Amino acid sequence: MDRTLKIGLVGASANGSWGSVAHIPALKALKNVELSALCTSRPESAKAASEAFKVERAYFDINELVNQPDIDIVSAAVKIPNHYEVVKAALEAGKHVYCEWPLGANLQETEELTKLANEKGLVTAIGLQGYQAPEFLYLKKLIGEGWFGQVVSVKMTMQIKASSERTSKQAWEEEKHRKATLFSIVGGHTLFYLAHIFGGISEVAGQLTTQIKELTIKDSGEKVKNDVPDQISIQGLLTGEIPFVSQISAVPHHSNGWQLEIFGTEGTIKASSKMLPQITPIKLLGAKGHNELTNMEVPIGLGKFNYLPEGPAGNVGRNYGRMAEAIGKGSEFHPNFDDALKMHKLLVTIEQSNELKKTIIIK
Repeated sequence: MDRTLKIGLVGASANGSWGSVAHIPALKALKNVELSALCTSRPESAKAASEAFKVERAYFDINELVNQPDIDIVSAAVKIPNHYEVVKAALEAGKHVYCEWPLGANLQETEELTKLANEKGLVTAIGLQGYQAPEFLYLKKLIGEGWFGQVVSVKMTMQIKASSERTSKQAWEEEKHRKATLFSIVGGHTLFYLAHIFGGISEVAGQLTTQIKELTIKDSGEKVKNDVPDQISIQGLLTGEIPFVSQISAVPHHSNGWQLEIFGTEGTIKASSKMLPQITPIKLLGAKGHNELTNMEVPIGLGKFNYLPEGPAGNVGRNYGRMAEAIGKGSEFHPNFDDALKMHKLLVTIEQSNELKKTIIIK
């Protein structure tokens, strides 16, 4: 297959959304895909999105979109509770599917959608787009080449700014309904990249705690209880029995973003990003032996689609671009729904480890 693939994007609000910030700029920039249709939840929002993003076809019924014969890929950039409905409809219509992380709102949904995609023989992509980041590909390459010598220790931290206030009771209820937590979103992304770079995680011991136990509703002054974990500590083993520790935190002030430190007998690299590493640029500092840490540049040509803009659209675009290549060649693509299922199971295992207060070996 040597043609431009047509994409139908579900979840492209003209009022601002992840779809409009990341997906649409990526799709507009890519050369092997075409944004051909949009889908929102209401006629008014569909019309507004069509005008804002200059896409002629806009639907407000997912079934109408997925049954368009010229659409090759359906992309789900909607809120997590709506992933299942959109993805299932697209798969049943025989469309290749790109879905934001996490695939399902729970493990059962993720298992069902993964099974359906495999039965249909369709190419799938999951929005763990940092998998395509040139910096991560470079780190993976250096590990494979033995640049570090024996890796003896790995430490990953991620801090985001916390708030003990919510604007309204409705906003708080919507936040809980979205099921987008620090552990599921930030934990899912960062742990997936760690597993990708090192080839997997073989053993975990997790601790999930809530430090901000009460939130203030600003418009009413009401106090509400909060039990969503805001401090996640994980230690375990990576492939090759490499020990690692990870701390994912929501902190009141002076959060320092994402950091990954890899210590080997011959080489050291410290990577950092101001926010989640799939969104903001990654800085690499490295050194051999006792030498001073200096900037390390990713070799030109290591990552494809380097004409894409930096920021949220960059790695989302690389995910789309490589997915389209896989469809054209009839080859395997990663990260796919099987990867999403594996990651979802890892998060469940970490939660079980927290409940049982024990280390769990991952089979």
